[in-house]
Amino acid sequence: MAPKPNPAFRWGILLNSIYIVAEVGAGLAVGSLALVADALHNLADVLGLAIAWFAAWLACKAPTLRRTYGYKGSSIMAALTNAVFLLVAMGAIIVESIGRFSHPEPVQGGIVMLVATVGILVNAGTAVLFHKGQGHDLNIRGAFLHMVADAGVSLGVVIAGGVTMATHWEWLDPAVSILVALVVLVGTWGLLRDAVNLAMAAVPKAIDTEAVRACINDFPSVMSCHDLHIWALSTTDVALTVHVMRATDEANDQFLEKLGERLRGNFDIAHVTIQVEYGDYQPLRFKDNPY
Repeated sequence: MAPKPNPAFRWGILLNSIYIVAEVGAGLAVGSLALVADALHNLADVLGLAIAWFAAWLACKAPTLRRTYGYKGSSIMAALTNAVFLLVAMGAIIVESIGRFSHPEPVQGGIVMLVATVGILVNAGTAVLFHKGQGHDLNIRGAFLHMVADAGVSLGVVIAGGVTMATHWEWLDPAVSILVALVVLVGTWGLLRDAVNLAMAAVPKAIDTEAVRACINDFPSVMSCHDLHIWALSTTDVALTVHVMRATDEANDQFLEKLGERLRGNFDIAHVTIQVEYGDYQPLRFKDNPY
């Protein structure tokens, strides 16, 4: 049976879409442009969730003659897109907040804080749905960070709004917004770095190349290995190719099966391709590729 996309995407999009409609309605009712603007920001986040969901769905499609690995790479592209979305969104918040220091705007009142509190519940609840999968899937991690970012912004609105209404410190709202945005940027930078690395066919950070090499060299009948390549097919699937020199050609099929099982089991590498060699072949060594 073919795998299916994480159902958290469906629930996340549904909950956030309902919240956007409610936020726009509340903003128009009380004349708050801030709420309407925040609803547009949340709409961009729903778009980010939709992109991640579509990529997860594509990754589950069967391979074709032209795309022999299927569409697994779409999840890497989605993670990269979501990272860029987050960077732009947080950058816009910082720019807007800096502008408000010189032109402070009064907090709109209790209704704004109430709507922001609902936003905390919706976004934090959606983040919980993605929490389990975000540790091993960069695409889900991007969606998770989107929801955490929105929950953080909404929390900042509530805290700053309450304190500002009591103290009339109008500078507090933009200051809290900048602080929240900077915290989100730190997490987003890691997401962007990991997504770019996967897009550039780098070894996934969860895999130790030297440990893989040692595992292969320590396998019975293996004399040495070379041309070891490890890269991500998607945000969850890893591929490996390697040339192995054996001391014997005995039970070669069994050797390939057992070594493949060990690599898959020890390092969670889904696609293993091993080329066996014999004799006195000496591989070329390149300065920028010691493997």
